[in-house]
Amino acid sequence: MEIVVTSSAFEQCAPIPQKYTGEGQDVSPPIAWSNLPDGTREVVIICDDPDAPGPEPWVHWIIYKIPADLGSLPEGIPAKPRVTKPSGVLQGQNSWPAPKNTGYRGPLPPPGAPHRYRFTVYAIGVRLVSPPSLTKKALVEDIRSHVLGEGQLIGTYER
Repeated sequence: MEIVVTSSAFEQCAPIPQKYTGEGQDVSPPIAWSNLPDGTREVVIICDDPDAPGPEPWVHWIIYKIPADLGSLPEGIPAKPRVTKPSGVLQGQNSWPAPKNTGYRGPLPPPGAPHRYRFTVYAIGVRLVSPPSLTKKALVEDIRSHVLGEGQLIGTYER
């Protein structure tokens, strides 16, 4: 089932405003989702850049254990492993080196061609027992057999 993913900050395949990038305030954009499959217990969001050089996409944000009935996240989620609002939500490791490798880090591609940033929302059919600060690889392994559906919002950014 296709989950519908939107943001009030940018449209599908449109530029991400500078506010949400490494050249701006570097705050997470507002993200909303709808059309979750029946049986969804939690939502996971992974934002990555498939155009980054390297063997794997560059990870910008991992946020999980989001209650299924929430429907959206506001902008500016604090860069902490445990989020207090919304309660119980956890964040994982992005691709930056410590200590700034938890929570959202916005686009900051090398100058030149635009990069795509995929905000992928996964509907999970169980309550995860995962700890905070997971890597993308570990989280994908945890959710692999529990994904009921997914959807994607893609934004672009160029320096």
